[in-house]
Amino acid sequence: MSEKILLAGNIAIAEGAILAGCQAYFGYPITPQSEILEHMSKRMPEEGRVFVQTESEISAINMVYGAAASGCRAMTSTSSPGFSLQQEGISYMAGAEIPAVVVNVMRGGPGLGDIGGAQGDYFQATKGGGHGDYHLITLAPASVQEMMDFTMLAFELADKYRTPVALLPDGFLGQAIEPVIMRPPVTKFPPKPWAITGAVGRPKNIINSFAMDPIDYRPRVELLRQKFEKIRQAEVRYEGINLDDAALVIVAYGSAFRSAMTAMKMAREEELKVGIFRPITLFPFPSIPLFQLSKKAKRFLVAELSLGQLIEDVRLALGRETRVELVNQFAGVPISADEILEAIVKIMKQAV
Repeated sequence: MSEKILLAGNIAIAEGAILAGCQAYFGYPITPQSEILEHMSKRMPEEGRVFVQTESEISAINMVYGAAASGCRAMTSTSSPGFSLQQEGISYMAGAEIPAVVVNVMRGGPGLGDIGGAQGDYFQATKGGGHGDYHLITLAPASVQEMMDFTMLAFELADKYRTPVALLPDGFLGQAIEPVIMRPPVTKFPPKPWAITGAVGRPKNIINSFAMDPIDYRPRVELLRQKFEKIRQAEVRYEGINLDDAALVIVAYGSAFRSAMTAMKMAREEELKVGIFRPITLFPFPSIPLFQLSKKAKRFLVAELSLGQLIEDVRLALGRETRVELVNQFAGVPISADEILEAIVKIMKQAV
């Protein structure tokens, strides 16, 4: 039987990275994710791997670029303002097809914001974030177990598609403590013949994201487009609960999903037919399965920890004919099940 231990969400991310074979970690402390850096400062040297506390988030992402270009499994972790600083480096890695993992434990904002949990970085993670035409595969855990599992998955997907992958928990999940089943370590890794490892006995590998002539650069961006389309077709992940008879569907992710789960159970006790749809990949967004739900359920409620970002993708997926409402908190304030239930009851009464 696999060992089960109590872990905080941030520690689960760190241990998941180690289990996934992360060979190099570069980071700068920022609340509410500093425990990841602190834990890695102890564990990576214990494993004979590289740990560097950098002078800034900009340094961290560029060190990740260098290590990953040499074929290492590399990662960084940060929180919202730090994630903003890293966008140029992430864009460079996407353009150069460098696999790496970037963890953003979201806090309240904008600006320096506060140290509470929030989901205001949804647009930044899913719509590119940096300059140019690219996407990040973006995974949204909703439990401490998933903090570990999705970190391991992030490394797998990064190598599979040669692209940066973002893990997007919120600060509440980073600090949550729950039982976690420890996963077996990864022992087999894909070959990386493209990596810069020294050109003895082979032609040089050249990694960059630049071409002087736009005509020369167009084929590179076209290849990226094809890759992102392949990801859209192959890597959509979502979860549905009580959807068969749902008259109203809550759409939520992260810690908002946890509150929505409680609200759904409370609503069911009052004989209200409520289900939940949880996007697990924020990119690629599960637009098609969500749209298919609109053929049965005609009312949707988005619960999120922002002024309203997830709801825009939900509305795009469902179309103008489907009613979509918002219940939310923001600026680092958690959303309660009672708030979501109140919104459910109000919508259901209007439908009578």
